Amino acid sequence: MDMFDQQFEKQKEAEAPLAARMRPATLETFVGQEHLVGTGHTLRKAIESGQLPSIILWGPPGSGKTTLAFIIAKSSNSHFAPVSAVSATVADLRHIIQEAKERHKMHGQKTILFIDEIHRFNKAQQDAILPYVEDGTVTLIGATTENPSFEVISPLLSRARVYKLNPLSEDKLHIIISRALKDRFKGLGTLNATLTAEALKQLITTSNNDARIALNTLEIAALTTQPDANGNRMITLDTIEDASQHRALRYDRLGEQHYDIISALHKSMRDSDPDAALYWLARMLESGEDPLFIARRVARAASEDIGMADPQALVIAMAAQQAVQFIGMPEADLALAEAIVYISTAPKSNSLYRAYSAASSLVKKGPEQEVPLHLRNPVTPLMKKMGYGKGYQYAHDLPDRITSQEDLPPSLAGRKFYTPTNQGYERELNERLRAWEALRKSKRESEK
Repeated sequence: MDMFDQQFEKQKEAEAPLAARMRPATLETFVGQEHLVGTGHTLRKAIESGQLPSIILWGPPGSGKTTLAFIIAKSSNSHFAPVSAVSATVADLRHIIQEAKERHKMHGQKTILFIDEIHRFNKAQQDAILPYVEDGTVTLIGATTENPSFEVISPLLSRARVYKLNPLSEDKLHIIISRALKDRFKGLGTLNATLTAEALKQLITTSNNDARIALNTLEIAALTTQPDANGNRMITLDTIEDASQHRALRYDRLGEQHYDIISALHKSMRDSDPDAALYWLARMLESGEDPLFIARRVARAASEDIGMADPQALVIAMAAQQAVQFIGMPEADLALAEAIVYISTAPKSNSLYRAYSAASSLVKKGPEQEVPLHLRNPVTPLMKKMGYGKGYQYAHDLPDRITSQEDLPPSLAGRKFYTPTNQGYERELNERLRAWEALRKSKRESEK
């Protein structure tokens, strides 16, 4: 490498995103995945001994798969040949294989073939490397976010060990963020940036357990925060939210008349006022409004404002929608009127709306929670070996059909989203759910 190449590489490294610059180079600085690379664990021993078999690293984005591959390469005397499954071709793979053969013949050096996003390789591409993984020409390290049971061909899967990486915890992300803020050579140390407590919490939450997202969001936030008179930058919650660039799903209600009137119709039904609801219905139908547009809002009202207080409301609303499509206008006007009057006079409850809103908000704003192992279907031997489905209780095997198992992720255990009211049918649901909860509690206590 000549002087110009060295300068280019230095410039490239300096201009790389923060997540790339802060990539750990040793196992000692690697954060997370202690169950794999902690002291005494098999994978760490294999890396340190240089006797690494072909492996597949399976885990969510930003959990350290690529970083771990680079650490393995650096600690090994093997030649490192990285490719991306997005762009690599069979010809590229054959070229790497040929060079690996020559390298081993002339220098006795092994080759590590790192395939990022190996799940994107088709069967022909995976078949192309299979013989050379089997005979040891190359040691394969594959990285994937998808279940290798489905995405990697069985012959290749049987010749590689699968290691599952877990999502990074909040504590681990905190460590990674703190390092980046303090590092004056590769990180943001020269910017003298700090995060408010609210900003740090939001950064960790919106990163969705992904270190890459967390660091790159942090970099944008730090660079866009103006320093104070002392050269310090205080990154606020608003700055993190702006840097996160989350898309907000919005419904356009900019004042066109049909939106104003459909709003009036919906609120009249919610207020149990059939007369006003019929008036607003007539205003729209007589003005030539699309009856299916109205039917959609009627169905929404049935779920949002009545829900389980009278489940029949949604049935009536959907029947009106079918009548509009089957009969057409103007004959379907009475079907819409019937649905609107039914909804207006039905018992009201928004408990279903509140329950789903709470669950949806948690999903959008919080980190993704993994499905508990006992609720997963062990459809492949690998999945069964990893504990999928272990301990699952089949409700129909029990006389009362009530199990003691927890169906939410561990961090959400016991969380309540749906709380029925005492309106209409929900009165019965309230009693039923309370009885079931008491039964579950009694079973769990007896199992301790």
